[in-house]
Amino acid sequence: MDINILAIESSCDETSAAVMQNGVILSNIIATQKVHEKYGGVVPELASRAHQQQIVPVVDRALVEAGIKKEELSAVAHTQGPGLLGALLVGSSFAKSLCLGLNIPLISVNHMQAHILAHFIDDPKPTFPMLCLTVSGGHTQLVRVDESLEMRIVGETKDDAVGEAFDKAAKLLGLNYPGGPLIDKHAKEGDPDKFQFAETSMPDLDYSFSGIKTSILYFLQKEMRKNENFIKENMNDLCASIQKSLISMLMEKLIKAAKKEDINEIAIAGGVSANSGLRQALMTEGDKQGWNVYIPKFEYCTDNAAMIAMAGHFKYLKNDFALLSSAPMPRMPF
Repeated sequence: MDINILAIESSCDETSAAVMQNGVILSNIIATQKVHEKYGGVVPELASRAHQQQIVPVVDRALVEAGIKKEELSAVAHTQGPGLLGALLVGSSFAKSLCLGLNIPLISVNHMQAHILAHFIDDPKPTFPMLCLTVSGGHTQLVRVDESLEMRIVGETKDDAVGEAFDKAAKLLGLNYPGGPLIDKHAKEGDPDKFQFAETSMPDLDYSFSGIKTSILYFLQKEMRKNENFIKENMNDLCASIQKSLISMLMEKLIKAAKKEDINEIAIAGGVSANSGLRQALMTEGDKQGWNVYIPKFEYCTDNAAMIAMAGHFKYLKNDFALLSSAPMPRMPF
């Protein structure tokens, strides 16, 4: 009998639904919320309202595109956390209601683990053990993966995430939200060695990005006092230099972790893994170190339900189901 899993992702500002059959993605629908752009960041209340508006049509479209009727579903997987509480509540409540109505199991998924498991959607798939650098607006983690559901954080940021550092730097430069992709765009036309910023070094495999944000702020303030058009006149070089510094910090610990854990199966995941500079740096270092490098498709970098479905599929095979009384966990532990 086919294993048909409907997956729902609603942790932040993307409402997404996907259908997976026997480990193969049949549909992956993502509705992005544009309402947050004018506020320079995600507004939790607006995000949850938008999820309420979008979840029914998104799920319906995912089922139609997959050619699967809801009565044919084997289980519903949803993001339990981490994420925004109101946003998570919309997805979890919908998933629970559907499971109750169809009398099928509920599968609760850790959003960050799902980012890593997105690598098992398409070929080539990593082998175990693997080391994954998971980078997003809210997380920066180095994760050792010994099996599909056996993961351990070996290093992480002690303050801000690298995605937040990209977005904060973009805001200082006057770029719109989300600023990370815009920095990447400008960086392609700039000189990455034009400016230098203080890169904070943490013990062992941990990260810290608060210091470099402060360094960028003070540098821009100093230069703007000399020339009020400094940012505008040097936008490409500033973006390239900022991006180089942030990527350098990420790669330094990744290289160290790969040697310490004695692993050459290396992957990246999360929204920041869409950054072209990081992808190129990983491929270049992979050639140098003899790594087998895995970089996700762009559609699986940002928040999406296909990755939730993949995690749900692995959990289904292990009969790892959730109770309908389970609650969303905004700060869900890894």
